[in-house]
Amino acid sequence: MSRYPTRPLLAGLTTLLTAPTTAVAFAAPAPAAPACVAPPAPVGPVSAAPWPQQRYAPERLAPLATGAGVTVAVIDSGVDTRHPQLAGRVLAGTDLLDPGGDGSRDCVGHGTGVASIIAAAPHDGIAFRGLAPNARILPVRVSEQQVVDGRGTGRTVRPTDFARALRWAVDHGADVLNLSVVLYRDHPAVRAAVAHAVARDVVVVAAAGNLHGSGNPRAYPAAYDGVLAVGAVAADGQRADFSQTGAHVDLVAPGTDVLIAAPGQGHHLAEGTSYAVPFVAATAALLRQYRPDLTAVEVTRRIVGSTDPAPDGGYGAGLLNPYRAVTEAGGGQPARSEPVAALADDRPGPALLAQQDRRATARRRAVLLASAGMLVVAAVALAALVLPRGTRRRWRPADPDEQHAG
Repeated sequence: MSRYPTRPLLAGLTTLLTAPTTAVAFAAPAPAAPACVAPPAPVGPVSAAPWPQQRYAPERLAPLATGAGVTVAVIDSGVDTRHPQLAGRVLAGTDLLDPGGDGSRDCVGHGTGVASIIAAAPHDGIAFRGLAPNARILPVRVSEQQVVDGRGTGRTVRPTDFARALRWAVDHGADVLNLSVVLYRDHPAVRAAVAHAVARDVVVVAAAGNLHGSGNPRAYPAAYDGVLAVGAVAADGQRADFSQTGAHVDLVAPGTDVLIAAPGQGHHLAEGTSYAVPFVAATAALLRQYRPDLTAVEVTRRIVGSTDPAPDGGYGAGLLNPYRAVTEAGGGQPARSEPVAALADDRPGPALLAQQDRRATARRRAVLLASAGMLVVAAVALAALVLPRGTRRRWRPADPDEQHAG
């Protein structure tokens, strides 16, 4: 038996710091499900801009895209609709943990925080806002289980129900799946549900996991073909020591000291690859609005192909750069015009294709630089021949003030 959790586990760690178009149905402000047994402690608002926001500057992206018209499914612990910055941004979802709910009950604050990174609205006196503030959040409640002191605690659904959650989100209009959830065992039903999402042209983004120091077990669904697997970095750009590594990790995004919305109101800081995922999911939402002609595979390729450079070793292609993903040409050109089908086991995933594109671009740049260097060397060599000869002939540049007769 595996020593790692085999049911869906939220990929967020313990809290670091608590601080004082078309008609759609939105979730009601009050949760229909029974009250949480141990609801999160209330916290106050934080006015200062968090470091990921300083890096990504959502206000710079806003004139280009805000995620309007794009639905991001947050398959997580639920999303609390009472938070002022999430009001009117959360659709009526579903609850597989306590059937009958609409996904608006969040007893641990994980899903609410994830959703806020994507779609929190600007608010007076608060610098924090989502990267795609006009995206619509579709909450699917599946888990309350988190890692505390190295152990999973809390309730969660079975892998088959997790797979059902993925299919439900896809079949209810999700354009992007945010999976800040990990399993540490390959499960056929989950694998098939991911393939279903890919075949339906949905961008799937998942957490790389937080057990790098505990054997670095392979995390799913991040390791499945067609999934963007996201690791975490700190403000200094270094990989977080908990962030898992492996060939399947496609890129990294902020995952430490990340400011998130708390259930009800207020904000607090958290860490984990869970909170790196929504930065990538929000970028996908921006692209799906800005370039609605792109397929999910093309969106994925643009995101990976536009990353900022990072050291080798757990960073994938590099560090997420939403502005470059939206504005730069290339990386998203279709390899084929017909609709994308589920990726076969022996076919490279979209992230791998993006990495190949990036390497090809780097090789082209290297050839251009080498050619330019050869031209410079040739010019220097020619100057070495001409200048001494010119000196012997008392040659000098023409005086710009000197007039010459016609």
